[in-house]
Amino acid sequence: MKPHASLLAIGLALLASGCNQTHEAAKPAEPRPVLVADAHFAPREQAQILAGVIKARVESDLSFRVGGKIAARLVDAGAFVRQGDPLARLDETDFRLQLEEADAELNSAKAALVQAEAEERRLTTLSRQGWTANADFDRAHSAADQARAAVARADRAVALARNAMDYTTLRADADGVISAVMAEPGQVVAASGPIVRLAHTAEQEAAVSVPETLLDRARSGSARVEFWALPGVSVAAKLRELSPNSDPATRTYPARFTLIGAPSSVRLGMSITVSLSADTKEVARVPVAALFDTGQGPSVWVVDSAGATLRAARVTLAGYDAEQAFVSAGVQEGAKIVALGAHKLSEGEKVRVIENLAGL
Repeated sequence: MKPHASLLAIGLALLASGCNQTHEAAKPAEPRPVLVADAHFAPREQAQILAGVIKARVESDLSFRVGGKIAARLVDAGAFVRQGDPLARLDETDFRLQLEEADAELNSAKAALVQAEAEERRLTTLSRQGWTANADFDRAHSAADQARAAVARADRAVALARNAMDYTTLRADADGVISAVMAEPGQVVAASGPIVRLAHTAEQEAAVSVPETLLDRARSGSARVEFWALPGVSVAAKLRELSPNSDPATRTYPARFTLIGAPSSVRLGMSITVSLSADTKEVARVPVAALFDTGQGPSVWVVDSAGATLRAARVTLAGYDAEQAFVSAGVQEGAKIVALGAHKLSEGEKVRVIENLAGL
């Protein structure tokens, strides 16, 4: 009987053990803890701000077309001038003498022409009447032609001397502002030597320096210009020029933006900020670890707030970097997305949110 008693005891023990296992299996599993973040859609990139200054599109160094001694400089740096306004004058003494000499030569040539033409007419009459040789008539005709040519040369010399006299006054070739002065009264200058620099006010531009990381955005994006001295004034701008060479000191690239519809209150030299527009397409930033792919395309786990269960959501990606993926579609604003451990989860699984990040 003892062996039977032992078997009975073992059987009862196994039965009790089986009951305990059945009871434990029936006990529901604890929800898996997950870390989530709320999906918030925002522009993928923020506008970049660059500081700059208003400059003239055209700046030209003005110079005399003749050389000489500067008698007077009529403008200073910063002066606003109109086209045709006098800016500086040379000593015109020598030029006046040259003009007077040219006038005298012209008068002499005209007097010689009168005499030569009179002789030509006299010999023409005598030749017709047969009272003079043809050779004498030919000499008179040739002398008259030479006298006429001399008058023409003297007339051109007077015009050149008069032009040189006019060139002793340097005039503005456009409306603008004198941005620099390079010569002073009493200085002897050669023709084409710079006297003043004129910044034309007809076309104004925004001048900025672009970092190499923003070159593509500067080329392709639009821009807006705001003025420190004009609060609330903002105008559109378009890239006109981007230097292919960087500044050796700052490693930035000089750029010029054309102002579109700038008000008349904008002045050269004003401090400005240029906002380079960003990619306005709105995306939600998702940690790369939140993505998984079962062959259907990229997806994320979304926590159903009502039942605390998981639902797979296929998403459309607008790009990614080393840490984040940019979701453009597939989830709604405010959706709770599992941030880590996506490959360990399954559809319909109950979870317990242990932490909610500030946002993606």
